Amino acid sequence: MAETRRKVLEVLNGKCLTPPPVWLMRQAGRYLPEYRATRVKAGSFLDLCYTPDLAVEVTLQPIRRYAFDAAILFSDILVIPDALHRNVRFEEGHGPRMDPIDADGIARLKADGVSDHLAPVFETVSRLRRELPAETTLLGFCGAPWTVATYMIAGRGTPDQAPARLFAYRHPEAFEQLLALLADISADYLVEQIDAGADAVQIFDSWAGVLGEDEFARFAVEPVRRMISSVRARRPSAKIIAFAKGAGLLLREYRRLTGADAIGLDWTVPLSFAAELQKDGPVQGNLDPMRVVAGGSAMENGIDRILDALGNGPLIFNLGHGITPEADPENVSALVARVRGIKR
Repeated sequence: MAETRRKVLEVLNGKCLTPPPVWLMRQAGRYLPEYRATRVKAGSFLDLCYTPDLAVEVTLQPIRRYAFDAAILFSDILVIPDALHRNVRFEEGHGPRMDPIDADGIARLKADGVSDHLAPVFETVSRLRRELPAETTLLGFCGAPWTVATYMIAGRGTPDQAPARLFAYRHPEAFEQLLALLADISADYLVEQIDAGADAVQIFDSWAGVLGEDEFARFAVEPVRRMISSVRARRPSAKIIAFAKGAGLLLREYRRLTGADAIGLDWTVPLSFAAELQKDGPVQGNLDPMRVVAGGSAMENGIDRILDALGNGPLIFNLGHGITPEADPENVSALVARVRGIKR
């Protein structure tokens, strides 16, 4: 009997595959009509995240359509502050909201009960591993401490994360305490996802790009290093992708300093620089999501440039950020076919 190959996992182990494996951030989402139907059935967004029947279904939807090489757990980075009782809610047209936290609130945070609160997520992971095709890599994930902290400080998303940056300057000890707590809780969260059946995990630092050089080292690198070190101390073979969106030239040392196996690249990373980064190990990315919305030659040319620049090294083909609701599902079919070299 032939051995089952999980291609994304092979690349995370340093193998170069032609064509490269492909999956897309936010591949289970609002661009798919079947997702929108399930979302209505769920009621609230958090109910969708915490109901294994529904979370499994939306995770599987893009796999059924496109046979991506990886499925990523359907959840949200804000389940961690939700488990910390920050009154997280998702308001239609406004996005996530929660009770903003101050220095006194940080001092009162306790990790008790977080794992129990997140038990439905672990059940979803376990069921996904049983229901996914054997060759599909299952990815777990969490938000990086800096990005999660930005929402906790402001109580919402902000364009440049000024509230969190200002808080960090005014209350450095409290902010470091928050980052350390989030790193430790998130490491536990990733270990439990791995134990439930995740083949690899990704850490999303979606707001790393607003940080200066010193702040990037303290708020983006150090907490992620702490997380990865903690995960590896308990699960030495864990495979970890770290995605620091907007980090630019600061990515040069990011893999070495954090210990990540692979680094995700956003679409602003020049392909010449991406090729340098690839010499040190696997990279993931980095098509502009707007090219998928545009489709046609704009998308095809973008795909071809990435494959030409990075296709001979360890590459996981992906977008440079999540797919947007405006994307046509047919364009995604065309993307997968082109990456795989299938004539249409």
